[in-house]
Amino acid sequence: MDTTTLAAFIAVDLLFVFTPGADWAYAITAGLRERSVVPAVSGLIAGHMAYALLAVAGLVVIVANSPTALTALTVVGAAYLMWLGWGILRQPVTVAASNEALASSRGRIVLKGAVISGLNPKVLLLYFSLFPQFIDSAGWPVAAQTGLLGTIHLTACTLVYLAVGLLARTVLKTRPSAARMVTRISGAMMIAIGGFLLAERLAL
Repeated sequence: MDTTTLAAFIAVDLLFVFTPGADWAYAITAGLRERSVVPAVSGLIAGHMAYALLAVAGLVVIVANSPTALTALTVVGAAYLMWLGWGILRQPVTVAASNEALASSRGRIVLKGAVISGLNPKVLLLYFSLFPQFIDSAGWPVAAQTGLLGTIHLTACTLVYLAVGLLARTVLKTRPSAARMVTRISGAMMIAIGGFLLAERLAL
């Protein structure tokens, strides 16, 4: 793969990563909890990594070409996002949560992040619609090229989501009212994204 192709991919991928969505909303929510940014981002990246491994194995295309599988993935993912968003709206996150409670729920924080990104059809679309455009069939093995693009994407996601979570903590930690407002917006964003994905898929 030449540097021009890689530069073009990085530019497009960063545009995708910097677009606020369910991952951003979860990272922001995690940023308002003491010591939960890293577990939350780890979970989000785990979901992305699962798709990266499927892409390298060539299984993403199989799933993408199955309308039934895509519809099922979309419905489950949308429903989960809407359920999680409703929970956040009912109980906005505050910075006063105890360390003991967080320690006992750290695994759940990771799991939620993995489910959010793992059930996000937009992530699947990224891998099977964007990646192939930057694959050179005459260059390295397709699996190697896909692995490289996946590594770049995972690195970008990690850096951006960590920055979003830490920035949310720094800016909002001393502003309880603003923190509650932002978490409510994050919850509403999850519901809106879930509803949009559901409506978009079922309209096909």
